[in-house]
Amino acid sequence: MKVIEVQLIDKMGSDLSVVNSARVSFSKMHTEIQDNDEKLIKYLALHNHWSPFGHASLQFRIKAPIFVARQLVKHQVGLVWNEVSRRYVDDDPEFYVPTMWRERHRDKKQGSTNTEVEYNIDPIIEVLKKTYEDMLQKNIAPELARMILPQNMITEWIWSGTLFAFSRVCNLRNKSDAQKETTMITNYIAKDLLKTFPISSKYLLDDYV
Repeated sequence: MKVIEVQLIDKMGSDLSVVNSARVSFSKMHTEIQDNDEKLIKYLALHNHWSPFGHASLQFRIKAPIFVARQLVKHQVGLVWNEVSRRYVDDDPEFYVPTMWRERHRDKKQGSTNTEVEYNIDPIIEVLKKTYEDMLQKNIAPELARMILPQNMITEWIWSGTLFAFSRVCNLRNKSDAQKETTMITNYIAKDLLKTFPISSKYLLDDYV
């Protein structure tokens, strides 16, 4: 199994950036966090005054299976996404195989239970991988050969966005009914939010991670 990877590679701003973005309305600026600044951040978050949280940002490099990436790329506002392209890259594909196959949820159209179903997809992956390699050897263009690769293939992307945007993604995707593989990524992101912007994340995130 290829492990999902989430790496924080860059950031801009701090909790102080949020405070000063809000206080500029009164032509004020603080050089360090003061006692009443946490109260201001709390007020901004609770009353959905989101724009001050848009002046702080993060950048991640993420590796995950395609079916997870396609869920996350739906989040667009305040976020920018650039992904590896198999039109240009034809190295050996990597594949994600879960530690267990979960049973379909009987009471929901989407989702799964914690009941395990035994299934082995290794032979299928081997056939597809060998077929892809054979197509490339026959000089078929990578942009065409890639179409046979399955959704559990690992992809990689750079994901940049504002503190507010990432906190919204985490709140939506860390819910109990979200897909577990997607939650693995947003849990990592939420932890980095809490480390990098501890005061703001305390009030922006629905739950501590």
